[in-house]
Amino acid sequence: MQTFSGVGVAPGRVLGPVRQMPKPVQEPAAWLQGAVNMPADVTVESQGQRIKDAAKAVQAELRARAATASGEGKEVLEATALMAADPMLVKSAIKLLSPDAPGGARTAERAIWEAGATVADSLKALGGYMAERVADVLDVRARIVSELRGLPAPGIPTSDVPFILAAEDLAPADTATLDPAKVIALVTSSGGPQSHTAILARALGLPAIVAAPGVDEIGDGTEIYIDGAAGTITVDPGEELRLAAKAWATQASTVTAFNGSNEMADGFRIPLLANVGTGADAVKAADAGAEGVGLLRTEFCFLDRDDEPTVEEQIAAYGAVFAAFPGKKVVVRTLDAGADKPLPFLTNADEPNPALGVRGYRTDLTSPGVLERQLKAIAAAEANNQAEVWVMAPMISTAEEAAHFAVLCSAAGLKIPGVMVEVPSAALTAATLLREVSFASLGTNDLTQYTMAADRQLGPLAALNDPWQPAVLRLVKLTVGGAAAANAGGTARPVGVCGEAAADPALAVVLVGLGVTTLSMSARALAAVSAVLATVTIAHAQKLAAAALSAPSASAARQTVRAQLPILDELGL
Repeated sequence: MQTFSGVGVAPGRVLGPVRQMPKPVQEPAAWLQGAVNMPADVTVESQGQRIKDAAKAVQAELRARAATASGEGKEVLEATALMAADPMLVKSAIKLLSPDAPGGARTAERAIWEAGATVADSLKALGGYMAERVADVLDVRARIVSELRGLPAPGIPTSDVPFILAAEDLAPADTATLDPAKVIALVTSSGGPQSHTAILARALGLPAIVAAPGVDEIGDGTEIYIDGAAGTITVDPGEELRLAAKAWATQASTVTAFNGSNEMADGFRIPLLANVGTGADAVKAADAGAEGVGLLRTEFCFLDRDDEPTVEEQIAAYGAVFAAFPGKKVVVRTLDAGADKPLPFLTNADEPNPALGVRGYRTDLTSPGVLERQLKAIAAAEANNQAEVWVMAPMISTAEEAAHFAVLCSAAGLKIPGVMVEVPSAALTAATLLREVSFASLGTNDLTQYTMAADRQLGPLAALNDPWQPAVLRLVKLTVGGAAAANAGGTARPVGVCGEAAADPALAVVLVGLGVTTLSMSARALAAVSAVLATVTIAHAQKLAAAALSAPSASAARQTVRAQLPILDELGL
């Protein structure tokens, strides 16, 4: 039996036929003859209009798909739609239509192809978050070329039977609209544990493995077995693995729905909250039993537009979320713009290193007023509802920044200000920083990336970009310890986790053992995390956390903890 190894990003043991993503759109032939050989009806103006029309059509199609999506999928589709209408991409392509362009005139197809390559290379050179947008640019380029050719856009293959989707990687716009009724698992040869593919697979509840070299060459129709927790793929599996897949299907169905009150084996309470982006997400999370919202992403109000939304528009959007959780905690993250979420009215696309640039809270330095208006809208929405609203700022690095944010919240009438701990400096100085605010929430995706200096989209760096890294866990412990020191004045400073780490049932145990007070995750993860925590006492969790901290590597930490949690294997997690 041939086997492949990668990084397991969503658990599950699944057996099924492989369907490969269609090969990428073929590169258009170069047209370098010059204007003298251009057909009479092919002018720079006509070709330029074709490019503009195709870009608009692609944007409209992506917007239409976004309108029927929710959560992470909606966010990704809206961001990709913005990329399709990027004036830099379109203008660069139109310049290549001219006979005076270096090398002579191109066809519209060739011009957009070369322009997309140039934009992608520029983003890749910037590194960090901007490098994450390379896949978006190349996806948009392929869609525009297909539109120009009158062909269907690249997409998920169709099948009469459920299948395991294999690819080098998946474009965010495709991953966002996967049909879990047909696609039963995902395997990719590149990507990382915090890539769009990984995050959306977890949100959809699909077993998934990334960074598994060679899986994109497995023949269509080949039967394979994947273990999403172990990160292994087996071609033409034997009877033992077939039985394992059947057993997992049975075991997974025994995980009861979350009852809305999470307790550990000794009665210790750890509230389980949900990450949401819209009112529709919030309703689904409430229906799934979430004890509140640990992360309300407010970017949805701001995406896919050229100007700042009005206070009234924001009040309506936030109010729809608050209404779903009367009497319960809703933690709002203020606008996390910049880097991978550029906004034309707020951020500068020419930054040399956007991952380390003006993003999140820092946009208040360059565009004062936007944050204050957002806080005003949050306060007004709170006044119209019964939710207990907490507000936190992303990308806080110093105690001075935390203090300033607290002042802004107070001026808006918001009583519970907090900070995201995503930057190592915030974790290292948590004792000082948290004296300025009421709580902290760990964004483990960014904290891992910044701690390990590893782009979360890069498959070769997947082992580094792993929240099980002992260095990351130590920063979590430092943050909790800093919160305890800040509590010396008598006011409790709770520390939650709203990053993807909270959705890993084994890592959730470790986080609780490190002293985290709440866990927030996608609604789909609530039942599994609760089922595992219910088998563990707080003393056992603390013991496992200590073992993870002392492990020499992320893989060793994971293996050590999982070996002492037999419930994971019983449930196929």
